[in-house]
Amino acid sequence: MKPALTPVLLLLLLLRFGTQGAKVQRTCGRPRMLNRMVGGQDALAGEWPWQVSIQRNGSHFCGGSLITSRWVLTAAHCFSNTSETSLYGVLLGARQLLQPGPHAVYTRVKRVESNPRYQGMASSADVALVELQTPVTFTNHILPVCVPDPSVIFESGMNCWVTGWGSPSEQDRLPNPRILQKLAVPIIDTPKCNLLYSKDAEADLQLKTIKDDMLCAGYAEGKKDACKGDSGGPLVCLVDQSWVQAGVISWGEGCARRNRPGVYIQVTSHYDWIHRIIPELQFQGRASGQQQRMGGNSAPCLAAHGVMLALVALLTVL
Repeated sequence: MKPALTPVLLLLLLLRFGTQGAKVQRTCGRPRMLNRMVGGQDALAGEWPWQVSIQRNGSHFCGGSLITSRWVLTAAHCFSNTSETSLYGVLLGARQLLQPGPHAVYTRVKRVESNPRYQGMASSADVALVELQTPVTFTNHILPVCVPDPSVIFESGMNCWVTGWGSPSEQDRLPNPRILQKLAVPIIDTPKCNLLYSKDAEADLQLKTIKDDMLCAGYAEGKKDACKGDSGGPLVCLVDQSWVQAGVISWGEGCARRNRPGVYIQVTSHYDWIHRIIPELQFQGRASGQQQRMGGNSAPCLAAHGVMLALVALLTVL
């Protein structure tokens, strides 16, 4: 007769097999490979695995962020004609554009949904959703960013990051091999941003204002900013140990100019529209709420809970 399993051995077996599912559970906003921008620096491989290159006839023209296995979030102004989907493709998992490397995946675009409220450059609702022809498989180099619900507040002074393959200045093109750039930028409150944009305004130009669904990030002194080719890319902030997308790169007056910080569309302002297009998307809430905990990496918690229940049951019958 085989000896009875001891409680300790049972616990070890349960922990091993009961949490195997949790180990392969992939969550948004948590890169596995941690080791455009004017004034930015080269990104590391796998550092921003949600960053994508949106391409037309094989050439990069806008950035975007992967939010599910099938959907990419970007700017509406990137698509003047959403019916020509056959011309567009999305490159995922790449660090550089010239030779994307073995981790990169290229897929065609199935459809583009631009926010119907968008009315042109520097207007509200400059957001679009791009559906991929085929869903991608998540890897260490391809993972979604977390999409916040309206409970997440991005406060003034919060340090966030913007990424992209855009130009390093208004005159220059990102040199080959066109390595993904990253730049740390602080959030600027709307009243201050409006004040900055009112300074040195040209008399013959209409004064640009920051709308309710916009947020600013950058530096009053300029020198560091997103630029041409970064449009549609993500502004992400670290919230409760996960990277959450605060904004979509939308517009700015020039690149890295004094008193002209970058302007982004607030993702939370378009929660209802995004949810209507992608009802299965799990949004990230505040850490104090259950929605964030269950919407994020809930598998380890559920597995641990199941292990404890099973252990109690087994100890009862021993």
